[in-house]
Amino acid sequence: MILMVAITVILAAVIGTFVLGLGDQVSETAPQANFSFDFANDVSDSDDDAQLVITHESGTSISADRLNVTIDGTGVAADDTDDYSFSSEFPDDVEAGSSATVVKGTTGDDVWEGESIRVVWTSESGSSSATLHSQTAPQ
Repeated sequence: MILMVAITVILAAVIGTFVLGLGDQVSETAPQANFSFDFANDVSDSDDDAQLVITHESGTSISADRLNVTIDGTGVAADDTDDYSFSSEFPDDVEAGSSATVVKGTTGDDVWEGESIRVVWTSESGSSSATLHSQTAPQ
């Protein structure tokens, strides 16, 4: 008898979670992943002088369309028309060893100057996000 009551309570809690829409939030928790930033100034083999290589070091594999890179609050563009752009983007599935390269394109600067860089994950529904890694560029 007690076992039947316990099972009923558990089932009611699980069903209630999904009916109230809380089930979607459970599956939208931020992935656990570690990233590293490698800053380079005056890159001799590039038209763009300052580069940042962002590497997924370890942790959960993440879909690239869930990740954004921001520099001083502005998203990095996929083309070279903005101040910062990708010279190489993350692959579709970002996993340990995957990397992307950001360049300072039209800023006219050949060095990093203390910019604030973040790798941000956004849930599929867009209702939540989390900063997976942040760092200030050297000056």
